[in-house]
Amino acid sequence: GLEGGAKNQFSTFSNFITTINQKKEGIGNRNSPTQLVIPNIKNVRDLPPICLDVRQKQRMSIDTLPQELKAQFPPEPSLPIRTKTVEDFQDDVEKSKASGDWKAVHSFYSTTFDSFLEINAAFKKDTSSPFNTVEDSGIDAKFVNVVYDALLNTPQDVQKSVLKGIINGLLQEWTGPRTKDDLRAYCILLQNPQFSNTSTYVIYAHLLRQIAALTEADHHFLVHWSKKISQKRFKQVVDRLLQFISLRLFPAKPEEFPPMVKCTWWIPSATKVLALFNAANSLISPPIISYTDFYNSTLDHIDLMEEYHNWQCYGNSHRFSFCQYPFIISIAAKKVIIQRDSEQQMISIARQSLVDKVSRRQKPDMNMLFLNVKVRRTHLVSDSLDELARKRADLKKKLKVTFVGEAGLDMGGLTKEWFLLLIRQIFHPDYGMFTYHKDSHCHWFSSFKCDNYSEFRLVGALMGLAVYNSITLDIRFPPCCYKKLLSPPIVPCDHNTLVGICDVTLDDLFQVMPELAHGLSELLSYEGNVEEDFYSTFQVFQEEFGVIKSYHLKPNGDKIPVTNQNRKEYVQLYVDFLLNKSIYKQFAAFYYGFHSVCASYALLLLRPEEVEILVCGSPDLDMSALQRSTQYEGYQKTDLTIRYFWEVVLGFSLDLQKKLLHFATGSDRVPVGGMADLNFKISKSETSTNWLPVAHTCFNQLCLPPYKNKTELKQKLIIGISNAEGFGLE
Repeated sequence: GLEGGAKNQFSTFSNFITTINQKKEGIGNRNSPTQLVIPNIKNVRDLPPICLDVRQKQRMSIDTLPQELKAQFPPEPSLPIRTKTVEDFQDDVEKSKASGDWKAVHSFYSTTFDSFLEINAAFKKDTSSPFNTVEDSGIDAKFVNVVYDALLNTPQDVQKSVLKGIINGLLQEWTGPRTKDDLRAYCILLQNPQFSNTSTYVIYAHLLRQIAALTEADHHFLVHWSKKISQKRFKQVVDRLLQFISLRLFPAKPEEFPPMVKCTWWIPSATKVLALFNAANSLISPPIISYTDFYNSTLDHIDLMEEYHNWQCYGNSHRFSFCQYPFIISIAAKKVIIQRDSEQQMISIARQSLVDKVSRRQKPDMNMLFLNVKVRRTHLVSDSLDELARKRADLKKKLKVTFVGEAGLDMGGLTKEWFLLLIRQIFHPDYGMFTYHKDSHCHWFSSFKCDNYSEFRLVGALMGLAVYNSITLDIRFPPCCYKKLLSPPIVPCDHNTLVGICDVTLDDLFQVMPELAHGLSELLSYEGNVEEDFYSTFQVFQEEFGVIKSYHLKPNGDKIPVTNQNRKEYVQLYVDFLLNKSIYKQFAAFYYGFHSVCASYALLLLRPEEVEILVCGSPDLDMSALQRSTQYEGYQKTDLTIRYFWEVVLGFSLDLQKKLLHFATGSDRVPVGGMADLNFKISKSETSTNWLPVAHTCFNQLCLPPYKNKTELKQKLIIGISNAEGFGLE
């Protein structure tokens, strides 16, 4: 709506920064609270942080605040009386469209947006009520939406009057503490669709700066009010903020914006406001939008390691880093950070081994630079666990696997094969470490007590090695497992501190044991007499090796009946027992094993869902995407053999497609970046068409003979991918 007059409009507001600076200097000469509220424009470090230090193992979460902060607020000034309704406004717009006379609409917009008081007078549901609670912002959302929807279809002078009014409002609000009406105005102004246009970014930046500089108590209200915004409007605000950050980082027309050195605070302010919406989103279950909607893929193209190292060095101090706000960094970017951090650790460990060897005047050996694992296929699990236990000091070196009696050289393919086979055996029900739940299609830790939990530690180390060496695993753990794995994300120095314990709910149990969770849900909603009809106590029973054992959920639990009054407590204690307490020793060993390899500050950047993606990759195979990204050597994509190949593969069942992926790459999982990240290549094999296809899993390469017809290609391909265990040299 503003594209036509963008240049003229930008020149209209070109003196905006100068005006604000002059206003600020005039205010600054008086001893007023303004100096505490408005930071120095020259340096972002004056902006107060609005998220907790993630180094303290806390995320930006409004849950850390009390439900109602008792802060002293100045009295609300009396609002002007405005009686225009949604219907009145819509009638005015329709009349203006028909007659071409926009005076009434122009008057409404210029008056409404001229000050924060006028914004409240127009959009507050009841001007006589204070609306001082987090539950209700008092904003007439329908009226706000109608006014904004109509705005972009009005003449340019109407739109410019709104922006001029916003400038006036922002300048007025520099003087004095914030009221709830101010917060309401901020909440309404953030939804203005005009801020999608780059010509308004100077004004938008100052709005964001004022919001970012609010107190923690004010942010608390904004977060709770924001979660009441409709999904459509919420997503629009988030997208505008992300676009603002992207275009400030990589402007299409740099001359549109002030020089970066004069507005270093733009990006930090926008990111901090985005953090408020991320916090609001996390308060709703299910969330308003997906956590991936907060990703800014533009950040994939900046120097991520510099961001990471700045954050490591300065933490959440006055120096801004995107790593302080990990929700904005995409999983692909986080994977890059973790990979490079792992590589640096590998190099450091290998260098130290070399220095130690030379300092003892011993001859260096190339094998000392790697974690060398030598196993027999017939004793895969026992050999692997023995090797990892013996070489615990070498876990952070680059992994190399050798299968005894096989001539294959590990350039990555044998490692992937080793992980795949080992995971398959360890998670087999006969092994007894994990229980497979058919209803949820996932594994969970066996609660059976044993004398030695070292095998769980080694399984954790195995999963850590996979992440450390960028290998995806076919592991089916429920989401709460990854939540526990990040509790806390950094191993505590005090070994008496509990690890792997997190807040769990009935929803978490649904993902592991849906049938039991459904029964507990029925108990919570039961309308009869729970004590008389269920006859249960705070005692649970489990079968272990054919013996029924009882456990108390609380002291003397066998003597405490479950009633209508305490059933919520019973359910919560039961869920906590199943997912935390009953498997504490098993999971603690698993936790320490994982973190013995993956001890990195980079884990602080991850959500539990992102850890799962890094460990398991994506189970969704998009063979069409693989076709689009495939490279060819000796073939053209239009060759008959290649056309036959993709017709066959796209017609395969999911099981055969997974076998093909495993045959060609060593894993049937899709990496974080999708199929394109596989760098899959099909090469022409100058051998007889009687031969089967050959794969080089180290390089994700398939060697395909020029088969004469589709039937022969399909037959040979199925035989090849169905008998693909073991390695040899040609």
